[in-house]
Amino acid sequence: MNKVLSRFIIFVFCFFFILISFSQSTSLADLVNPLIGTKGLFLYGRTTPFVTPPFGMTHWTPVTRKSRIAVPLYNYFDTRIRGFRASHKPAMWMGDYGHVTLKPVIGKRKSKSLRRTYYFSHGFEKSKPYSYSVSLITQKLKKIKTEMTATARCGMLKFDFPKNETPSVFVEASERNDSAGWIKINPDEKEIIGWNKDRQSSLLGPPLPNFKGYFVIQFSEAFESFGVYENEELKQDSTQQTADACGAWVRFAKNSKHVQATVATSFISIEQARENLQNEIADKGFEVVADETKQQWNNYLSRLEIEATKRQKGIFYSAMYHTLLFPRTFSEYGRYYSAFDDKIHSGVSYNDYSLWDTYRTEHPLLILTAPEHVPGMVQSLVQMYEEGGYMPKWPNPTYTGIMIGTHADAVIADAVVKGVKGFDLQKAYEACMKDAMVPSGNDSVNRWADRAPFTFIEARAGLYWCKKLGYVPVDKTNESVSNTIEGAYDDFCVAQVAKANGKLDDYDMLMMRSKNYQNVYNPATGMMAPRKADGTWNKDTRRGFTEGSPWTYLFGAQNDIPGLIDLMGGKENFIKKLNQNFRGVHYIHMNEPGHHYTYLYDYVGQPWRTQYMVNLNRRFLYRNNPDGMDGDDDCGQMSAWYVFSSLGFYPVTPGTDVYAIGTPLFTKATIHFGENKFEITAHNVSKKNIYIQSVSLNGKILNEPFLHHGDIINGGKLEFEMGGKPKKSW
Repeated sequence: MNKVLSRFIIFVFCFFFILISFSQSTSLADLVNPLIGTKGLFLYGRTTPFVTPPFGMTHWTPVTRKSRIAVPLYNYFDTRIRGFRASHKPAMWMGDYGHVTLKPVIGKRKSKSLRRTYYFSHGFEKSKPYSYSVSLITQKLKKIKTEMTATARCGMLKFDFPKNETPSVFVEASERNDSAGWIKINPDEKEIIGWNKDRQSSLLGPPLPNFKGYFVIQFSEAFESFGVYENEELKQDSTQQTADACGAWVRFAKNSKHVQATVATSFISIEQARENLQNEIADKGFEVVADETKQQWNNYLSRLEIEATKRQKGIFYSAMYHTLLFPRTFSEYGRYYSAFDDKIHSGVSYNDYSLWDTYRTEHPLLILTAPEHVPGMVQSLVQMYEEGGYMPKWPNPTYTGIMIGTHADAVIADAVVKGVKGFDLQKAYEACMKDAMVPSGNDSVNRWADRAPFTFIEARAGLYWCKKLGYVPVDKTNESVSNTIEGAYDDFCVAQVAKANGKLDDYDMLMMRSKNYQNVYNPATGMMAPRKADGTWNKDTRRGFTEGSPWTYLFGAQNDIPGLIDLMGGKENFIKKLNQNFRGVHYIHMNEPGHHYTYLYDYVGQPWRTQYMVNLNRRFLYRNNPDGMDGDDDCGQMSAWYVFSSLGFYPVTPGTDVYAIGTPLFTKATIHFGENKFEITAHNVSKKNIYIQSVSLNGKILNEPFLHHGDIINGGKLEFEMGGKPKKSW
């Protein structure tokens, strides 16, 4: 009887505990799991658990791997932490730059301390957008607890050292043996200052003699001793060092259990770093800074309000978090360093645009979720054109030549057609027209190999040939088929910018050129195919494609889907090709070129197939755990697909105001635009009820599976009736 009573009491206690837990409101920022996408071997998100406010200039992260291009800073599989970094690495395939790393140490300082790593357990790790904490395990099984929080340009770190130990902190000013750094210890001020010229992508772009990442570190405790190092040579009592791979260390009094470091970063100067520190932190405590950054996240995340399960909210708001990291703010209170002319300018600036990826969904999403940032992001691209000669493909932080096309054109066109103001439209037109009309240096002979060392600013690869032949020939330029198709789409986008400037002759010319994708369609095979300069088809049909096969680009002309349907022989043949694409496992959602493919059935009268395919990818490729993303997120693109696809519509063709309807995930979602809001209700939606039976906009039945941008931003109601069986007539 006592056992029964005991179990009953335990049951009642647990029930009320769970009830109380669910009754407490959880902030949206606390639902975010920055570890999503950090676990995997090859095809996974390759994200990093960044601590920063939305669009922060500097991101703070634990480092589990030595940073370099093609290596993420953090992987969930790793068991050791190397330090804690103020990072500017935007994605796995790009480099870090202007960074600084701190590492707590106990005991004697030796050269091997520089290489020391610490075991850690995910059970003692807590990752949120506004803070991160972990317990490091030393060789003697003692714990050093580290906590981080951040503002846009500054970070705060708290180190809790074990008792009866002599604590130190190492500061890595410059990581690489081929990149200079400078560091100086100011003992009286309990401060370390410095800079580095580290730029891991430096070989991919032009030299930048004036580039430096500056930092100021202020400690809460006095230094008992200190020194600097060069490579692995420690120099006791020295206060200054200029060298490749250099840094410093400071030791605190024995039993200094709590040490706090406040770090400011800048790309302008040490003095600007100090100003950033004063503007963003000043005398604020750690908890105050963490709470303010948390509130910033809550402000942005609450712009998309959903009624959903806790699991669904975790996936959705984690995806939103990833979409609100980039492009990063690059200006510092009215000034910015430009990596395009190596000078300081007045104004607003953003950087780290993964344009080949993010033009598709990330930038269209920001028009809805962060509209106050979009004019500055567009103007920044225009400034890069003015300062460097062309708009970039993927700045890191300057030209890299990475990926193909000139998709800054798409970002600008999308902003133009959706009514974004606050940037120089005339200059934007000039920049886009240069992309469309002016080949880069030696374009007629340069094959533009992927990640080739910098020679000329890479604009549209093969533009010389495309203007001459109407396509990019495989025997003259790498990735020729993909370049032809994406160039045609960019011509469409530039045409929209020309039209907005009243340049109708340019508009007509570019719209005609936007059909050039048809010149690499081989009717004999029904596939996009590589073509030589003499007009013949290349025997190797798999040559000429970027990150994929002929299937990857078969439906790539997102600017002219009706023309693409006609090219393939009409709707029935188009549907057969789409079916082959999905059933033959040619569709790879883990990479960006096909992100709009699941929505193409809307254009051929079979929207139920779009609903099925969107739900399939949404359900199985996104999960609320560290291995919960299959494919590189690349500055938020993979996440942005999920956000749009959960709401129930998608921007198939950026540069137009049209959204294709998919299938909603939530019973209710609301997009807030200041005082306006757009409500999306899905009656009877469930795991099984994924098919739209009817949909109405502001009480009127929609006769086709498409929305327009004005329908959304003007506010209103979109209502879905959902069911478990496909409705094969719209």
